[in-house]
Amino acid sequence: MDIYAIILAGGSGTRFWPLSRESCPKQMLRIMGDETLINQTIARFTSIMPHENILVVTTRRQSKDIDLHINPTKKKDQKKIKIIAEPFGRNTAAAIGLAAAYLNKASQKSIMIVSPSDHAIGDGRAFSATIKAAAKGAMQGYLVTIGIKPTRPETAYGYIKTGKVFKKPLYHVHRFVEKPDMDIAKKYIEDGYFFWNSGIFVWRTSDILTELKRHMPHLYSGIERIRKAIGTENEQEIIEAVYSRLDDISIDYGVLEKSKNTLTIPSDMQWSDAGSWNALDDIVEKNKDGNIIKGNVIDIGSNNSIIFGEDRLVATIGLKDIIVADTADATLICPKDRAQDVRQIVTELKRRGADEYLIHRTVERPWGSYTVLEKGKGFKIKRIVVNPGGKLSLQAHYHRSEHWVVVSGTARVTRGDEIIDVHTNESTYIPMSTRHRLENPGLIPLQMIEVQSGEYLEEDDIERFEDEYGR
Repeated sequence: MDIYAIILAGGSGTRFWPLSRESCPKQMLRIMGDETLINQTIARFTSIMPHENILVVTTRRQSKDIDLHINPTKKKDQKKIKIIAEPFGRNTAAAIGLAAAYLNKASQKSIMIVSPSDHAIGDGRAFSATIKAAAKGAMQGYLVTIGIKPTRPETAYGYIKTGKVFKKPLYHVHRFVEKPDMDIAKKYIEDGYFFWNSGIFVWRTSDILTELKRHMPHLYSGIERIRKAIGTENEQEIIEAVYSRLDDISIDYGVLEKSKNTLTIPSDMQWSDAGSWNALDDIVEKNKDGNIIKGNVIDIGSNNSIIFGEDRLVATIGLKDIIVADTADATLICPKDRAQDVRQIVTELKRRGADEYLIHRTVERPWGSYTVLEKGKGFKIKRIVVNPGGKLSLQAHYHRSEHWVVVSGTARVTRGDEIIDVHTNESTYIPMSTRHRLENPGLIPLQMIEVQSGEYLEEDDIERFEDEYGR
């Protein structure tokens, strides 16, 4: 029986603002170590299954960025991780149903391991052992959930109460419970039969489709219509039409809490859903004063605080139980016990139409990156870095012109019908509506300053004619 990993990557992680933005969601952050959370998730699965058995479900809006992030090379023989793109987010029941439709179409006998893309797991061996044990329950027709042995009373997680032993280490699920208040969470810890619901599930594809049909017939009928359309010329059109009418509900509420066919496997692997700044206390090493410090930071006399900086210096003195997160364009300062309220900041930024909820000043692209240095009415100034061999799309803008000044390296510039090389301390001009392309033919990064002028300077003023990266 084939085993597949389904990684859910449609969220934005607003509670990690200002590090996370709508265009740079939590799963794309390097919170633990040098790899992003989604790449760490993929690495956990590549140790137990072939690369091509890993599928990522995300929204169409995020799909290109995630694809380029997890499949960065263009080698013909590279086995790429498949991206399943939802037209828009419709919660986990729809996302899992969509993935099951694709798997069921490809293989009548398969097991799905469903995992969020943005959770932190410190013990890879314990994770692998837990998944393999859960798969044994799945092969007997059960929906298996991974429970985490709680280390403290926690009000941010749902819980699973275990019932009778099925066959150790698997237990029947007695019931699923909502996020409790602190008094109830303390009772759960004392009881000893309650475990955190990790949101990681293992089941046969055919079984989750059967349970969807039984408990969510409306959603199932839509998924079945999609399944029949897969591989046809109308596939995307039907997905678009069906998805808007699917139930917006989690798999927990829609199926697991109603099913009589569930098991759980308690695990003590080092796990956190990395759901807010406070979650770093469980997954990031602290200094002798209980602080988590990262970046260009000087701290004197602080205790039990989280201080994140980037390039510019952050200096702190005598903080206690405080979060400080500084980026190029936004700074967050709040008590640790108010960390869950960060999402309210993001809500207000959206209401104002502010860029700070949407993008960072520095934006990574498959060819390199750009940083917005300054902007005002009618102008925007960027620093652009193009990696050796990197090539931007052949494009045109209809509301702005651009001046390019090379700071280091060599820029090969396509401008209309001409191709020229622009060297350090030289410049060129791209008129409005002119087809143009920038590439780096050299061996060192190309750095240049771009000055945009025009009445409309947003990133969607672009028409691409050719693109190396399939955008």
